[in-house]
Amino acid sequence: MNDDVKNEIRKFALQNAFEHEGKTQDKVVLSKILGTKPEFRTKVKEIIGEISEIVSSVNQISLEGQKKEIEENFPELLKPKEKIEEREGLPPLEGAIQGKVITRFPPEPNGYPHIGHGKAAIINSEYAKMYGGKCILRMDDTNPEAERMEYHAAIKVGLDWLGIEFDIIKNTSDDMELFYEKGIELINSGKAYVCTCKRDTVSKNRRERKACKCSLEDVKKNNQGWEKMFGKFKPGEAIVRFRGDMKADNAVMRDPVLFRIIDEKHYTLGEKYRVWPSYDFAVAIEDSNDGITHALRSKEFELRKDLINAILDALGMRKPYQDFFSRLEFKGMPISKRILKPLIEEGKVSWYDDPRLPTLEALRRRGIKAEAIKKFILSLGLTKANTLAPFDSLESFNRKFVDADSIRLFMVHKPKKLRVKNLPFSSVEIPNHPKNDMGKRKIEIDENILIAEDDAKNLQEGSQVRLLGLGNVVITKVNEEIEGDFVENGETANIQKIQWVPQKNSHEIKLLIPNQLFIEDKFNENSLEELEVYTEPHYLKLKEGEEIQFVRFGYCRKDSQNQAIFTHK
Repeated sequence: MNDDVKNEIRKFALQNAFEHEGKTQDKVVLSKILGTKPEFRTKVKEIIGEISEIVSSVNQISLEGQKKEIEENFPELLKPKEKIEEREGLPPLEGAIQGKVITRFPPEPNGYPHIGHGKAAIINSEYAKMYGGKCILRMDDTNPEAERMEYHAAIKVGLDWLGIEFDIIKNTSDDMELFYEKGIELINSGKAYVCTCKRDTVSKNRRERKACKCSLEDVKKNNQGWEKMFGKFKPGEAIVRFRGDMKADNAVMRDPVLFRIIDEKHYTLGEKYRVWPSYDFAVAIEDSNDGITHALRSKEFELRKDLINAILDALGMRKPYQDFFSRLEFKGMPISKRILKPLIEEGKVSWYDDPRLPTLEALRRRGIKAEAIKKFILSLGLTKANTLAPFDSLESFNRKFVDADSIRLFMVHKPKKLRVKNLPFSSVEIPNHPKNDMGKRKIEIDENILIAEDDAKNLQEGSQVRLLGLGNVVITKVNEEIEGDFVENGETANIQKIQWVPQKNSHEIKLLIPNQLFIEDKFNENSLEELEVYTEPHYLKLKEGEEIQFVRFGYCRKDSQNQAIFTHK
C-alpha cells in the first residue's frame, strides 16, 4: 500500500477522532475511504488491516496531540465548515397590503413530499401570516396518469407534520367546468385552436418556430374539434393550443398546450372527465379565480410567468404578482422522482421513509424536527441563487431542538466483557440529562460489564478507567478476559472515560447510520451502515419516535423496540 493511501487513512482517522472526543472507529474510517475512493471497494481486505493499525495509533494520542498533528499535516481540516448564511424572517413582499395578502401552495399529488415542497409550503404560509392574510392548499390534480390518493394523503400528512395550517383546502379538479368555460372563450376569441398534428410534428415545429396548418383553421372548425375531444378523438389525436408566439425566444410561448385527452381514471373523480387542462392553464385560471395576490414558486417555473400573464390577459382576468425562489436540495440527496423512484424499485433504498432520503417522511423518521426545518428554510430567505446545502447546515438547527429533550443513554458496539471485582453496590442511579431535570434512571448491575471494543483496545494493566456514572476501575488483566478492581475516590483528571452497559440485562438493537446517498453522480453503496449494538434496558421504556443521545456517539431516534436510527452528531 502506497504512502498516499496511508496518509489519507490517517487524515480521516484524525479528523473523526478529533471531532468525537479523541476516539474513532475502524468502520467509520473505512466508510469514508470507500466513499471518496470507490476504487478501493474491491480491496477492502487489503486496507482493513492498515486502517485498524492507524485507528489504534490515533486513538492512543491525546486530543491535544491529535489537534497538533492536524495543524501540522492537515490544516485544511480545521477550516470552518461550509455554512448557509443565517437570517431572521423573510424579506418584505412587493406590493403586499396588510390583511389583503393571499398565497397558495399547489403540490401535484404525483409523489411523496420532500424538503423542496417543505420550502415552498413554509414560505407561502409564513408570508400569509406575516401580512395577516390567507394561505390556500390547492392539490394540483389534473393529470390522472401520474396522480394517486396515496400521494395526496402523504402530502397532507407531511404538511400536518410541519405544522402548516391552511385557510382553504381545495383541489384544482374542483373547477373543471370553469376550465372548460375559459377554454371555449379562448377558442371563440381566436386565441386558442385545436391541433391534430402528431406529437413529433408539434415538437419539430416548435423547435423550428413554425406554425402548423391547424393554427389556420377558423373558429367553427375549432369548436367542432373541441366537441370531438370529449368523445371521438383518442388520446394523442388532438390537443388545444394557446395562440402564443411561434417566433418567441422563450420556447414556452410557442403555442403551448392548454388541454389534452387522458383516459385514465382520476383518483377521486373516476371517469367523469377525459379532457384535462395543462398545468399552466389550470394554475393561471385558479390563481386569478382564487384571489391569489402573490404567486410564489420555485424558479424552474420562472419561464412560465410570461405564458400565465398572456393567458390571463387573453381572458381579461386579474393577474397575481409572481415571484420565484431557488429550489432546495441537500448535497448528495437528490429530490427528483426520476432518480428516487428507480432506487426504490431496484431495492437500493427501502421506501420513501428511508432515512437517507430528503423526503419529509424520511427526515421525520431520521429524527429531524419540523421546527428545525422551518427555522432552516426561513434562514435561507427568498434568494434565487441555487441552494445546494450541506446536510449539516440543517443538523445545526436540529441540534438546538433535540439537545434539551434527548435522554442520555449508554451504548456499546462490538462489546467486550469487563469483570469488575469489589463492586460495593448492585445498582446505580444516573441522571437522564447532564443539565436539565429529566429525572434519573436506575441500572441494576453485577460484576459483568460490557464495554466497546474500541475502548477495550486502549486498556493497560495497572491503568485506571472511569466507567461513566459508575466509578473508577483499576485494570488488572487484559488478555482474553479483561478484569479490574473497583476503587473508591479514584483519579478524575487525565483518565479515560467510557460508557458501559450491564451484561445481564443489556438490550441488543440494530442501529442504522445514514450516510450521503450519492457521491457526485454515483449511488453510494455504503450509504447505509447497520451496527449491532447493546444499550441499557431503559431503552425499552422509551416511546417509539423518542430522541436519544447515545453518550459519546450522537443523537438517535428510537424507530422500534429493536432498532434506532442515527440522526446526527
